[in-house]
Amino acid sequence: MPRRYSRSWFLMVTVERTFTVTQQLDVVVEYLKDFSRAEAWDPGTRSCERLDDGPLGNGSTWRNISVFKNRETELTYRLARLEPARLTFVGENKTATSTDDLTFRAVSEGTAVTYHAHIVFHGLARLADPFLRKEFERLGDEVSRRMPQVINAL
Repeated sequence: MPRRYSRSWFLMVTVERTFTVTQQLDVVVEYLKDFSRAEAWDPGTRSCERLDDGPLGNGSTWRNISVFKNRETELTYRLARLEPARLTFVGENKTATSTDDLTFRAVSEGTAVTYHAHIVFHGLARLADPFLRKEFERLGDEVSRRMPQVINAL
């Protein structure tokens, strides 16, 4: 029987950064649960607008326009998990599914934030995956600089 190899490494990009902000955990979660604020802390986001009304909660949705490698792309994000110490946003379009998973932990200086981005490419887009990893790492570095600046200024 021939051996089969998992090619999942070829189909996705994962970036994770952890940093500390001076605000208390509840303030951080309250601010970040509104994904339209990604315009302030995500270097790739050009615009992000909420698509539904009412209180923010599981199922809330946003239209996110991002620029990546000088190309504009649109994803529809939904708040998939809203917990006191965790937020998960899932964005989708025909070429990718992007999951932004943020976890929070109270520390003496304020809040430790772990930002975990996981991008799965679909169809032919997955072939470009190995060539995009460096750019996603650069964006992760930029998020880890900008998000603390924005949150600390609240």
